[in-house]
Amino acid sequence: MVSKILCAAPIGFDGKIIEVESDSKQGLPSLQIVGMGNKSIDEAKERVRSAITNSLLEFPSKKITINLAPAEIPKDGTHYDLAIALSILCNSNQLSSKNICNSAFAGELALDGSIRPIRGIINIIEIAKRANIKQIFIPIKNLQQASLMSGIKIIPVQSLKELFLHLKGEILISASTQNKSLSKKYSPTIPKNPLDNIIGQEQAKRALIIAAAGRHNLLLNGPPGSGKTLLAKSLLDLLPPLSPEEIINVTKIYSLAGELVDDIIYKRPFRSPHHTASRTSLIGGGTRPKPGEISLAHNGVLFLDEIPEYSRSSLESLRQPMEDKTVVISRAGYRAKYPADFMLIATMNPCPCGFFGDNNYECSCNNNQISKYQNKISGPLLDRIDMVVNVTRVPTNRLIQKNHNDSSLTQYRSAIDVINTAIHNQKNRYQNSYKFNISLSQHDIKYNINLTDAAKNLLDMASEKLNLSARSYFKIVKISRTIADLDNNSDILPSHISEALQYRQSIK
Repeated sequence: MVSKILCAAPIGFDGKIIEVESDSKQGLPSLQIVGMGNKSIDEAKERVRSAITNSLLEFPSKKITINLAPAEIPKDGTHYDLAIALSILCNSNQLSSKNICNSAFAGELALDGSIRPIRGIINIIEIAKRANIKQIFIPIKNLQQASLMSGIKIIPVQSLKELFLHLKGEILISASTQNKSLSKKYSPTIPKNPLDNIIGQEQAKRALIIAAAGRHNLLLNGPPGSGKTLLAKSLLDLLPPLSPEEIINVTKIYSLAGELVDDIIYKRPFRSPHHTASRTSLIGGGTRPKPGEISLAHNGVLFLDEIPEYSRSSLESLRQPMEDKTVVISRAGYRAKYPADFMLIATMNPCPCGFFGDNNYECSCNNNQISKYQNKISGPLLDRIDMVVNVTRVPTNRLIQKNHNDSSLTQYRSAIDVINTAIHNQKNRYQNSYKFNISLSQHDIKYNINLTDAAKNLLDMASEKLNLSARSYFKIVKISRTIADLDNNSDILPSHISEALQYRQSIK
């Protein structure tokens, strides 16, 4: 007799239901697992054997074969342990398969039979839900993440013995009734204007507001000490809190990556990888596929400080995800797809020493060094960055003045309110099609975005004079649309085009 228990195999952000089949025959006692499993699944043999015996259950003295079907799908992870153990118990007639029909099981077994938490629990539950499975048994320590899900019966268990007795009908484990009310769970304390503590830099502040409102990518170019990093890090406070749907998606990614600090991620991600980060760590992948930094920054910010210091291959690998908002990782054994809808904010110096074009310091670089440094950012990548702003130093005598009379304090006093108004305008305009202006297609720009005749003429003149690419042309329209949303204007005016053109500066 062959027994079958259902589990799930996460593949990127998706996955498939896996049937854990068990067959036993007379012969030399052994346990073999087939079905393209990796090292962690091969090691499950000893975990399962010890967990069954230490739970005071019988491990059959037979030749046992476990098959993870379909065998063509590569499988990894320790979450198959529980399904393997139950499959053996059913095959040896210690459990009846009638008690586990239309159920899925996921959990790592400790040697004493307790059930440990696993990564990717939200993805596993979603896979089971899509397959119309009635209920799923999970580790109790994964319950907080699992409580984000609805539409499927979730039963948390602590040990193999407890689950065994439940399936035998001797005890009852109650299903979880805990569902998170995400809209009220997290209420961050955000200053009315996160930009108040930054002296000067009016154009850069304005660029941050536009970037936050339309989710535009931004590059800050300037000498050391000009406040580029401070400006970049203030961007996160300008963004609205995560929506309930975004909380689930971000938590799902972090769970898949095994990087959860808290059980649920409520804050927008802000990822700042070191410039020595490899292409794989940025994009994702590896022998055991994991999300990279661009996916961990999904619905948040990816901050690349001193972007020319990153390797050319790492930077070029960002081009496709920046356009598609997803990343597909193809290897010999798998093809995984992860979301990567992030805001890129980057900083750079104008030259290796940092003082090219600075009136107060002499640049020590020659022309070849400057050109080589600036060319580390390729034209195609730079073309995908919506806004480029050159930042200059603020005079030191202004930094500690108590009454510095900075007009920006008045101009940006209600930055959060203005951004929220622009976001509201975008949601009303696009309904379910798009969330933000950065996602507009060229078709929708042509037929659904209104430019006045004067604005269109100005844009065409600028395009011809500046020799803009088609991508740059449409990016200016998107930025102009965001500026118009900040002004609460339904049409794009010449003033919006003029301001947008200011943010397509050269880094040279």
